[in-house]
Amino acid sequence: MFKQTISNLTRIRQVAEVLIRYGFEDVVTSTPLRRLVTRSRRLSWQEGEQAVFETTRWQRIRMIIEELGPTFIKLAQAMSNRADLLPQPLIDEFEKLQSNVPPFDVQEAKAIIEREMGQPLEEVFAEFDDVPLGSASIGQVHRARLLTGEEVVVKVQRPGVPEKVRSDLALLNELVRLTAGFLRKQGLSNPQDVVDAFERSMTKELDYTSEARSMEQFRTLYENYETFYIPKPYRELSTARILVIEFVSGCKITDKPQLLEWGLSPEKVAETGMDIYLTQIFEFGIFHADPHPGNVLVRSDGTLVLIDFGMVGKLSKQQKYAFAGVFIGMARQDPRGMALSFRRLALTSDIPDMRAFEASLGELIEDFATLDVKDMSMSDLADALQNVIYNYKLQVPGAVFLILRALVILEGIGKVLHPRFNTFEFVRPYGARIVAEQYSAENILSEAEYTGTQLLALIQTLPADIRQIVRKISRGDLRVRIELSGYQLLLHKADQLVSRGILAAVSVALILFAGLSLLGRYPAGQMPYYRGLPIVTWYSLGLAAFLLLILFILGTKKERRPE
Repeated sequence: MFKQTISNLTRIRQVAEVLIRYGFEDVVTSTPLRRLVTRSRRLSWQEGEQAVFETTRWQRIRMIIEELGPTFIKLAQAMSNRADLLPQPLIDEFEKLQSNVPPFDVQEAKAIIEREMGQPLEEVFAEFDDVPLGSASIGQVHRARLLTGEEVVVKVQRPGVPEKVRSDLALLNELVRLTAGFLRKQGLSNPQDVVDAFERSMTKELDYTSEARSMEQFRTLYENYETFYIPKPYRELSTARILVIEFVSGCKITDKPQLLEWGLSPEKVAETGMDIYLTQIFEFGIFHADPHPGNVLVRSDGTLVLIDFGMVGKLSKQQKYAFAGVFIGMARQDPRGMALSFRRLALTSDIPDMRAFEASLGELIEDFATLDVKDMSMSDLADALQNVIYNYKLQVPGAVFLILRALVILEGIGKVLHPRFNTFEFVRPYGARIVAEQYSAENILSEAEYTGTQLLALIQTLPADIRQIVRKISRGDLRVRIELSGYQLLLHKADQLVSRGILAAVSVALILFAGLSLLGRYPAGQMPYYRGLPIVTWYSLGLAAFLLLILFILGTKKERRPE
């Protein structure tokens, strides 16, 4: 524990120095981080001219993240999907981040595989390619062939990654503790919740069995689809640190020349891909959250293949209906309906001014209502929706931002393959289907059953709860807890006023005493005099002057607000 604490302090000091080097001295000087920067470092920064100021604040934040390493890059990439927390310029910078990490030694990879499987490589694989297919911050992928003849890819976690991630997560928690007050002033109301969510996500990503379960779930959902295929995970050969998956050959979905060479219609491929993705969102409520071209393959027969299920998003039934309602309200040019759908979608529905919110949505609708369908862009709409969410501080499920991001990516893919591709034309029939599903007899009955169950539970527990409250009142044990917030500064000021008032009162009393001492009649020889005044008068005036000097210093000193 002591060694970890020392390690954290060293790393936090490095973080503070990086922040200062890139011109974020306010983050350091406004938080306890200032105690970790040496005086010489502060002076060298203050005296030097930093070329970094030629860049924007958002660019400098990205530079800091890049310098701090892979865990921070992954946090920033995750935050780039949270338009409710970050301004759009910062999201644009975070989207530029890449975790380009060179591959680690193949002998280390083989040693990890053998250790995880508990047997030599030769007893599992007939062939194992030493050159990795790809490499990332968490692991790398090798192609291989099983003794049974199946072609597979083996995903191997980097050595020391779990320990490094745990260390960085401990550092993140410590940084949030030290800078929470500053971050809240910048508009990030729940920084610890963000780090906690990221910690859960990273912990899940470090466990490859979670990705294998997601793949199996998708295979079950789409087992009857002829145009869509998910590779098979070999659960019996996989562990938390290695994942063995069926190898699937194909070209990237944006490889238009190859599609034409195979005799496939790029337009049809684009339409099939969008249809599959919208089915994931609006029918199953579980979707592949990273459909960039490298993760979407096309076989020679036109079948689409999704790979890399490390990021999967989920929507509950109610969230699915509310999300669809946002698009339906926009299509109907109904800002009130759109606002109500947003309110149902939000995790907390605290919108201070619903009229202003509806007016903002009305302006958004007007901006897009005048456009021809062919001129509408999913990217522009996603930006507009995310700005509304950010400006009104709506806490919506993270899956919503994953969907918007994915739709933008898919629109980009579609425009490469399909000259007349329009995302809204594909979304429209799914909106109508969602409305029909939401108001179907089956769903209404399901909602009625749920409401009835909740009401029955309330009726069953209410008498016992009332009895307990009455019993506490009769015994005098009922306590009401009230928490006040935002009063620390007021208490601090009140404490200052009282302290200074006491000093002023004592100073006045000493001055009055000095005046009265001049009227006293002292027997000869019992009271020393200095320059014609009793010595007690000089002492009183000296002490009063000292207290008044303290009051003057306190009054002119620039105070630091309590954290």
